[in-house]
Amino acid sequence: MERWASFDQAWFTRLRLRISYFRLAFDSQEDTHKNIETKTTSSSSSTEPLKKKKKECLGWIEWFRGWFNLIYEFLFQRIMASHLENPMPLPPINDLTCIVTGSTSGIGLEIARQLAQSGAHVVMAVRNAKVATELIQKWQIESAGLGIALNVEVMVVDLLSLDSVARFAEAWNARAAPLHVLINNAGIFSIGEPQKFSKDGYEEHMQVNHLAPAMLSILLLPSLIRGSPSRIVNLNSIMHHIGFVDAEDMNATSGKRKFSSLSGYSNSKLAQVMFSSVLFKRLPAEAGISVLCVSPGIVQTNVARDLPKYVQTGYHLIPYFIFNAQEGSRSTLFAASDPQITEYCELLKSDEWPVCAYISHDCRPTNPSEEAHNLQTSYEVWDKTLEMTGLPSDSVERFLEGEEVKCRYGQEQQ
Repeated sequence: MERWASFDQAWFTRLRLRISYFRLAFDSQEDTHKNIETKTTSSSSSTEPLKKKKKECLGWIEWFRGWFNLIYEFLFQRIMASHLENPMPLPPINDLTCIVTGSTSGIGLEIARQLAQSGAHVVMAVRNAKVATELIQKWQIESAGLGIALNVEVMVVDLLSLDSVARFAEAWNARAAPLHVLINNAGIFSIGEPQKFSKDGYEEHMQVNHLAPAMLSILLLPSLIRGSPSRIVNLNSIMHHIGFVDAEDMNATSGKRKFSSLSGYSNSKLAQVMFSSVLFKRLPAEAGISVLCVSPGIVQTNVARDLPKYVQTGYHLIPYFIFNAQEGSRSTLFAASDPQITEYCELLKSDEWPVCAYISHDCRPTNPSEEAHNLQTSYEVWDKTLEMTGLPSDSVERFLEGEEVKCRYGQEQQ
């Protein structure tokens, strides 16, 4: 524990310095916006086209900055994370119950395996129960020689079906058991594929990467409250920096912007950060629920299997730059298990920080994109997400009061 204590002190010193820097940058940005608004209000309507051009220009600047961040992370992520051990040592977590979505492959598999082997009760929330069961049997054989008894179970959920998400949440809440960590890991990136829609009628990237995890987070609040202090950890991506979210067109069907799998993925990840930030604000400190987004870095996972052949070749040619799944799991494991995370989130909440906690691939606090700080759009995304997932606008408040909340999905099975 002495090792953890010394690490805590150094980590919090860096944290406070980063918060001071981010606060100065945010306040400066706010002052700039206020000055622009004041000038705009006092000017004539003839300045509206100029204002629109400035907004478009700032959007392009942010987009280019996002690509710079992505390339920078690709080139230097190993150097920035060189202080981390692999696999990452975890603190005692025998008393934790963790739900991990998408835990039969890639980063999710590593997260579930390492949590289970460290003593946590792990619930693998997956589409394919057979594959998950086979993995558990394999882990049990590996752990038997080490004298470790695993506590892992499988529950079925399909994020491409909001009915399935609602039924999963209802089944878990019916246990009246505490939930300490919800890890929304499952995601898709159908690169190069045409636009596809789920049976719920929503664009697949937006549903799997944002809508379904958001819905699951809200519906599991009763169990997270029972497990307080608890955490919601959303596996995000550096690619949210190049995302753009129009709350009135989250399904990308208006034709305002040309759809691509790249935009579908990055937009869904930005929507996730925005929604998480509002959830972070709406949960009072006394609820004891921390909300975080984490970036795993640029990782070679099963997503690569769906990439064009020439891109897959590139993945194999540059293994030094790209994390494997175990390396990519470190930031999520840190966010899910480290004792200092709760204090970090409390510090941000007391400072009225505009966005939720964000942990980088090197397990250090970082700031999400400038667009993620757009509180107006974030609240619009919040409202639209609740509407699309069939949840009342006051769901959080009602759950906190111990009231029952009805969702329009999953009703026909009840």
